[in-house]
Amino acid sequence: MMIHAYRENYLSNAQSALGEAFDYAINTCKIPGEQFINLFVVSSISKKMENAEPSVIAGKSGVELVKEIMAETTGKEPTAESSEKFSRSAEYWIGWVVAYYQWWSGKKYSTIFKALSFDDLHKMYFTLHEADVSKFADIADARIKEIFPETNLKRIRTYYGCSQAELAKMSGVSLRSIQMYEQRNKDINKASADTLYRIARTLGCEMEDLIQK
Repeated sequence: MMIHAYRENYLSNAQSALGEAFDYAINTCKIPGEQFINLFVVSSISKKMENAEPSVIAGKSGVELVKEIMAETTGKEPTAESSEKFSRSAEYWIGWVVAYYQWWSGKKYSTIFKALSFDDLHKMYFTLHEADVSKFADIADARIKEIFPETNLKRIRTYYGCSQAELAKMSGVSLRSIQMYEQRNKDINKASADTLYRIARTLGCEMEDLIQK
């Protein structure tokens, strides 16, 4: 069972806000796409969106997000006036679809953008912008698996023959934690000795086997 990043009732707002942010930053403020992605990823805004802080994912427009991102990362707030748009740009779609995938997968924005560059996403727009958003999610998943091979935890758990939910029940470690370790959204190398012991004991392996080299 997939556990999403936050409640679905926030999703539409998050998608609209990030879509507008990408469109405003790139098309109105003329910030290169890859540069804006880098600024977004290192800003506190990306972390707040991942953590579903209502003040960000439901309380701000895309223009306001860009102004906060730029002020925080460059010390300068953009002054360009946003204009009313009657159609969605490729840049809007990029922000919109990535916000969906982050919610759907629970992965960090930094992980997503390591696997998919701005140019990659821009090229995908022409074939996917009219398709169901789940098609993009499937492609993004496949790309991330290419870039980030499966973790030792997932490999050992799969070999042992139990699901994530079964491992959580038998070990006493939360399902969410196991999912995040396997998705590399939490660093298993920084897990407590008790957590590692519980998982290793359940899977019949050594604690060291779970560590990522």
